[in-house]
Amino acid sequence: MVGQTGAKRAVAVALRNRARRTHIEPELADEIAPKNIIMIGPTGVGKTEIARRLARLSRSPFVKVEASKFTEVGYVGRDVESMVRDLVDVSVEILREELIEEVREQADLNAEERLLDLLLPPQAPNLVQYGADERSLDERNAASSEDPEGGVLPERDIEDAKRVRRAREKLRRRLHRGDLGERSVEVEVREPPAPFLEALSGPGDDLDTNTAEMLRGVFGPRYRKTEMLVPQALDYFVQEEEDRLVDRRQLSRLALERAEDHGIIFIDELDKVASPNDSPGPDVSREGVQRDLLPLLDGSSVTTRYGALRTDHILYIGAGAFQENRPSDLIPELQGRFPLRVELDPLSVEDFERILTEPEGALLKQYEALLATEGLSVSFREDGIREIADMAAQVNERMEDIGARRLHTILEKVLEDLLFDAPELEEKNWTIDKEYVVRMLDGILEDEDLSRFIL
Repeated sequence: MVGQTGAKRAVAVALRNRARRTHIEPELADEIAPKNIIMIGPTGVGKTEIARRLARLSRSPFVKVEASKFTEVGYVGRDVESMVRDLVDVSVEILREELIEEVREQADLNAEERLLDLLLPPQAPNLVQYGADERSLDERNAASSEDPEGGVLPERDIEDAKRVRRAREKLRRRLHRGDLGERSVEVEVREPPAPFLEALSGPGDDLDTNTAEMLRGVFGPRYRKTEMLVPQALDYFVQEEEDRLVDRRQLSRLALERAEDHGIIFIDELDKVASPNDSPGPDVSREGVQRDLLPLLDGSSVTTRYGALRTDHILYIGAGAFQENRPSDLIPELQGRFPLRVELDPLSVEDFERILTEPEGALLKQYEALLATEGLSVSFREDGIREIADMAAQVNERMEDIGARRLHTILEKVLEDLLFDAPELEEKNWTIDKEYVVRMLDGILEDEDLSRFIL
């Protein structure tokens, strides 16, 4: 993130306070609630990106919602509790990836064995009954002269098991080398759950995990046989083994805990539900959404498909331009739930230059990588970068200020010819300097309306 030191400090303190809270005795920790934040600033200055980067760095569940899309309870549309359900879904996905990483090695091994069973079915049952390899078979025969059935292990069955094992290991080596990529196998694929399970829940509601699993158990899973190439079959078996090895109950419990203690909800366009004090007549919809938010911010229990979730320690970050109204136009009760306010600054020419070059996925690096796929080597000189940044700042001053998003518009125009003609160009090395930028934007500079730059 470039600039906006005040906003970054505010969210950094909020994140650090969460870490501090984990080292306090539980009785007092329960009383320590996060200090919600309102970010005030025009579009494109980094409000959403600050919150998103914070969540990514801390591996916290994060959702972004737009306040203008919610309606008061009783009206058609999404209710505010849906943002909490979305947060839990994100938490489940994050935790599921972590748990899968822990069992990935075992899942890969199990999937490989299942695939080998299809490629080379055990011709002798003794392959599994008598051990995993030739040495274990010989050791077992030497240690005991009788098998569990009370009979002596037949020498012929031992030899059959050894032969099948050798063939299986040879096939395994071919699989690792990728020699079986064109071979197909018949796989039993589990059908997706019946759509009526979703129809049983009302709009915005979800069946909890236990109820859904109970209904699936009653009606039973359905399977169908299909032909797959070996790589596809292996991927399918890996996914099945990962799902089998991950404990669903543990996943639900831990995901709820993470959402409760580390969840971040970013509520954008909060200014759109603020009613100016001089507006004629009551605005039930706007004030209704604000009042519906109060229980979530205060701390309440929300029912999700994975169980009930308490919202007491979720961090809420509100954001809005507040150009036509002010944060004081929110109802007083909602203002009190956002005790911290941070005003973000408009981006300067220097900020635009840093945005173009410094981040790991900077815009110039993106375009260089895109054109490299066509064999073009594109480099940006300092004077060219400066001109692009200066032009973005000028357009934002003359027209609507859309912040860093203006850089996308400028760059697309500057590189339009290269992006379009790349496959046919004989010249493969291009330098983007000030002269090149001015030439590509020459017609636009003379047009005071700048209509071609309006997004």
